[in-house]
Amino acid sequence: MKVEKIIFAGKYIKYKLFAKHKKGFGIHSPFLYRFVSEVLYGERYFYAYDDIAELRYDMLDSKEKIKVKDFGSGSRVMKSDRRKIKDTVKYSAISEKYGEMLFRTIEYYKPKTILELGTSLGLGTLYMALPDKKATVYTIEGCPETAKIAAQNFKRLGAENITQIVGNIDEKLPELLNNIKQLDFVFFDGNHRKQATLDYFYRCLEKTGKDTIFYFDDIRWSKEMEEAWEEIKANEKVRLTVDLFFSGFVFFGKELSKQNFVVKF
Repeated sequence: MKVEKIIFAGKYIKYKLFAKHKKGFGIHSPFLYRFVSEVLYGERYFYAYDDIAELRYDMLDSKEKIKVKDFGSGSRVMKSDRRKIKDTVKYSAISEKYGEMLFRTIEYYKPKTILELGTSLGLGTLYMALPDKKATVYTIEGCPETAKIAAQNFKRLGAENITQIVGNIDEKLPELLNNIKQLDFVFFDGNHRKQATLDYFYRCLEKTGKDTIFYFDDIRWSKEMEEAWEEIKANEKVRLTVDLFFSGFVFFGKELSKQNFVVKF
């Protein structure tokens, strides 16, 4: 484990030293320049940031424990199936930095049909649901008790455009996709295994349009996840990818050149 941590740290240092295009400098693609300068590094403030932050801080103060049922690779930090809500927020929930980036992405591109694989406590879901309450957000979570807390959080912030599905993603995703014509945005964060990630990718790929965006979390969670990310980048339907080290964006517009960018964030 110590060797793995050293290797990971080395990769991250290399990323910080050599990743290009910070804040859009040196980017020749107009599409990518706008994405980096207006979305990744966008400076607009939204009131919803404060609402979600307050919810986060309240959960960090919670002493409540829930019984967690893991379908994916589980947590590297929390080994017990009885977990404090505050620990789940601390170690597993999307951070404010990446959550607000996700919010800006939704606000900028305005996808109408959004899918999240892996709800957890619902912070990421809220970052996607609150920019446009006319959009429909489907979110799938395997753990009933975790999903229950998420549902309470959705109600608290008045996010009525969220359709919550509780159950194993392997079973629920095919059922859901049968009833969806097109996916405009997909957040993959439900299983950190290579085969599961690729299976979800290929299933969702069948429902993409020219403006669809995929966002993958934890692309360097393991060697398996790195392999999955490489296969996704190489797919013939994928036109442009943006590697943020911990996560990555995938774009499908046919007008885009086939390119893979590493962006400092």
